[in-house]
Amino acid sequence: MSTVQTLIENRIATIKINRPNQLNALSSQVLIDLKKAFKAVEISAEVGVIIITGAGDKAFIAGADIKEMSTLTSEEAMAYAINGQNLTSYIENFSKPVIAAINGFALGGGCEFAMACHIRYASETARLGQPEVGLGLIAGFGGTQRLPRLVGKGRALEILLSGSMVSAEDAKGMGLVNAIFPQESLMEACTKLASKILRNGPIAIRETIYAVNEGLDLSLEEGLKQEAQRFGTIFDSKDQTEGTTAFVEKRPAKFTGK
Repeated sequence: MSTVQTLIENRIATIKINRPNQLNALSSQVLIDLKKAFKAVEISAEVGVIIITGAGDKAFIAGADIKEMSTLTSEEAMAYAINGQNLTSYIENFSKPVIAAINGFALGGGCEFAMACHIRYASETARLGQPEVGLGLIAGFGGTQRLPRLVGKGRALEILLSGSMVSAEDAKGMGLVNAIFPQESLMEACTKLASKILRNGPIAIRETIYAVNEGLDLSLEEGLKQEAQRFGTIFDSKDQTEGTTAFVEKRPAKFTGK
C-alpha cells in the first residue's frame, strides 16, 4: 500500500499521508512518494488546488521516522535534511495553492511541512511544535527559518528551544494557522476555500504566490518593482482580458489559464 494517496475531485487534489499506525511519520519512502504526488498534480490540467492532510484523526504528520533517522551518519543526516528542505521549498513555491488540513499532531517535520503550505487550516484537536531539541537535534526541514518568519523571532525561539507543543488556538493567535474548525468540519472548510480559489484566474493565482514569496526576501522597494513587473506581464494573458471584460459585462468570468 502506498504511503501517500491522491484523490482528485472537482479540480481539487487531496494528498493524504497514509501511515496512520505510525501517526503519518515522514520516512524516506514518504518523502519520495510525496514528491511524486506533487509532481503529478502539478502537471495535471485536472487540478487547480491541493489539500494535504494525514490519514486518521490523530495526526497530520507527527514528525520524522525517528527509528530510521537514528542510524544516519553525519553526511547522511545532512543529505536527509537537504532532501526535506528541497521538498518543503518545492511546496512553498508550488504554482498551485496548497492548503494544509492539520487534523492532529503536526510536530517536527510535520510542522515544517505545514509551514511550507500557502494556507493552514487546523482542527480543534491539532497540536503543533518543533520538539527536536528533546532528542538532541535541531529542526532540519526549514523550521528554524520559516517559523520566525511566520510568528516572529521571540515566539519562534520559545517553541524551538522548549520543544513544547502549541494548541490550535494559540497557533491561530500567533499566525501559525489561519483558522480552526471542529475535526469533523475541517476537510469541508478546506474544500470550500479551495472551491472559492478555483473561481479565480489561475495565472493570477500563480503570479500572486510567486510575488509574495519573492517579495518576502526583498526590500519593499524591490518587492514593489517585481510586483509591478508581474502585474504588467499578466496583461498579455487572455485570462486578464476575460476577467476584466466579464466584470464590465456583469457576468461570471470563464478563465482558461492562458
